[in-house]
Amino acid sequence: MLMAVGLAQAASPEAGRAAYAAVDPFIGTGGEGHTFPGAVRPFGMVQLSPDTRIQPRKDAYGWAAGYRHDDSSIVGFSHTHFSGTGHSDLGDVLVLPISGDVQLERGDPDVPGSGYTARFSHDSEVAEPGYYAVTLDNYDIRAELTASERVGVHRYQFPAGKPAHVLVDLRTSMYDYPGKVLWSRLRLQPDGTVTGYRKTRGWAPGRELYFAMRFSRPVTGHAFHDTEQDVPYKGFPPPGHQDPRQRAQGEGRQLVGSFDFDGAAGDSLVVKVAISPVSEAGAIANLDAEVPGFDFDAVREGAREAWTQALSAVEIQAPEDDRKAAYTALYHALMGPSLFMDVDGRYRGPDGAVHRAEGFRNHSTFSLWDTYRALHPLLTLVQPAARTDDFVNSLLASRRQSPYGMLPVWSFHGQETWCMIGYHAVPVIADAYMKGIRGYDADEALEAMVATASYGPYDGIAQYMELGYVPIDEEGEAASKTLEYAYDDWTIARMAEAMGRDDIAARFTRRAGNWRHAFDPATGFMRARKRDGSFREPFDPTASGYGTDYTEGNAWQYSWYVPQDVAGLIQAHGGDDQLVARLDQVFDAQVDPSIFEHMEDITGLIGWYAHGNEPSHHVAYLYAYAGQPWRTQERLARIMSTQYKPTPDGLAGNDDLGQMSAWYLFTALGFYPVAPGSNEYVIGRPFLPEATLNLPNGKRFRIVAEGLSAAHPYVGRVTLDGDPLDRAYLRHEEIMAGGELRFVMQANPNKDWATAPDQRPYSMSR
Repeated sequence: MLMAVGLAQAASPEAGRAAYAAVDPFIGTGGEGHTFPGAVRPFGMVQLSPDTRIQPRKDAYGWAAGYRHDDSSIVGFSHTHFSGTGHSDLGDVLVLPISGDVQLERGDPDVPGSGYTARFSHDSEVAEPGYYAVTLDNYDIRAELTASERVGVHRYQFPAGKPAHVLVDLRTSMYDYPGKVLWSRLRLQPDGTVTGYRKTRGWAPGRELYFAMRFSRPVTGHAFHDTEQDVPYKGFPPPGHQDPRQRAQGEGRQLVGSFDFDGAAGDSLVVKVAISPVSEAGAIANLDAEVPGFDFDAVREGAREAWTQALSAVEIQAPEDDRKAAYTALYHALMGPSLFMDVDGRYRGPDGAVHRAEGFRNHSTFSLWDTYRALHPLLTLVQPAARTDDFVNSLLASRRQSPYGMLPVWSFHGQETWCMIGYHAVPVIADAYMKGIRGYDADEALEAMVATASYGPYDGIAQYMELGYVPIDEEGEAASKTLEYAYDDWTIARMAEAMGRDDIAARFTRRAGNWRHAFDPATGFMRARKRDGSFREPFDPTASGYGTDYTEGNAWQYSWYVPQDVAGLIQAHGGDDQLVARLDQVFDAQVDPSIFEHMEDITGLIGWYAHGNEPSHHVAYLYAYAGQPWRTQERLARIMSTQYKPTPDGLAGNDDLGQMSAWYLFTALGFYPVAPGSNEYVIGRPFLPEATLNLPNGKRFRIVAEGLSAAHPYVGRVTLDGDPLDRAYLRHEEIMAGGELRFVMQANPNKDWATAPDQRPYSMSR
């Protein structure tokens, strides 16, 4: 009884349904948000969504999620997508319903009738969490999509009077690339099940995906084409060639199949497609386990229930547009990392072999350079601890199976892409451990973290261990690598110290100070050194690009990346006022955006601050470390008002698997995890009148912004459970204990709140 009294009530069903209704999946589908509007369960393996255009590889950036809101054509509905990346891939098992004659080629999306591509209008679209619908105008077909975790379910309403077909195209991905499909297979089983697979190269080399498909009506005719071989005779085989209509199986690199359904005209057809990383048999087992029948509405209702429960982790009371933006941000934050295993626990690892997850659910799609900053810390507050345990166990399993003995850098579908820099699986694990989330072997985890940080062949680590920095004359983007390694090293030290491993803690605490090797006191910037210790010359702090000292940024954006030791950074600059002056130069500079035309990810400019890319995400919060939290409040107001809006073009840059959305949600609540692993959140200012976190331990943490309005943008005072809170940070354990954080907002800045040195957030040297 005492335990029951101590736990607050969970969110009401009504609150969950209201959260569900507030989500707009179209937010981020325009501009450079790169999100998709289709059907997916929370962290689901299937992401069933429309693809509006397949571009050549050099032009594919804008279509990284398959869908772009300013398009008016749909190529088809494929079953795997990234949400918000800056790179194109996936787009597996594309399906399109067709009425009338079947064409095998996509054609020009801007020329109606030139191929099988369909036309559509946004007026006919409906998108909700776990559900999408659209009318394909030239076919007069109403298409609906929903999904379980491993199965995408389609329902098509065909017009009367025209033959009904379904096209399955295994040739397509998110971009056209010669040789992208290494091999593929289509076969029609005796019971009418269609199975197949394809192996692709691209961002992740040698990726394999299998599928199984069933229809609610009998297949009355079919044709399997290998368009590398069949196109010359347009489906009429010359002597010695098999008729595509008679093939029970086809293999090759350019396969497309069509299926006929006599009697479906004027009626509906349900198509269900399961995917598997292991085998066609695994896909059939997934299909049988998750969607044994053809009840589309039941699957849709299951998706609705899953999202209603997940979204109810936060209750928001705010104006409609603010609720829409906040709940859609939470929705986007709950898509990945995505499940990656069959119902029997089997999955394919980075070694290409099949493994079985024992005691955890295997996940992949780890965009760690982006998501360690805010997404993973957010998930520790809005998801059960078991979810983070699954992530950590997945990372550890991947390391055991890796030919390199490293934790993942940027992996999807079990394959390592080596995209971006750092070893940011390390802070994800350390942050979980420091927060008491420990459903994994901590000794193995620490060993994996140390081994990863000591793997010399990777990105200059050998030189970093030798010199204390990455030398630019031996390794590109060296300044960024030195800074990011130093932060990751600090998180190893934190976890090792908590585990009583003082030897490891001491070694990595020393390494965490390596950021000082990148600091140039003469210019006040972080710069890359050469092996002889000199800084590379000539130096241009505005220069960005892959041949410079920095990763996706320049000196103005990267010189503040010392989240573990901002007090040390302040000291290096000469004091609080000097750092504040430099930060003001970042935000107040007059910058021509065309300087970044060659860098697609640097968007959302406010001066040199680039909110569309992750290296800037903590910068506005640094004023609080210098004793001027009201300046953080001012900068956040500008960022929130210019970088987010509840419209298709409402994200200033790639959502990056939920990082942009997690930043928004944290900032809207009033605090942000500048240094994951510190167990502290830097207090900014709230943008929602009231919000409640329904925490995974059953308690509730309420945040109230008393007097919040455009005329009252500053924090006057803060209380925690009724007691004055005079510091500029909140501890993780204070949130998890439940209670109330209350902000009293006012018109003018309070320059006396949280300014003293002992009221500032954590720094390792303070």
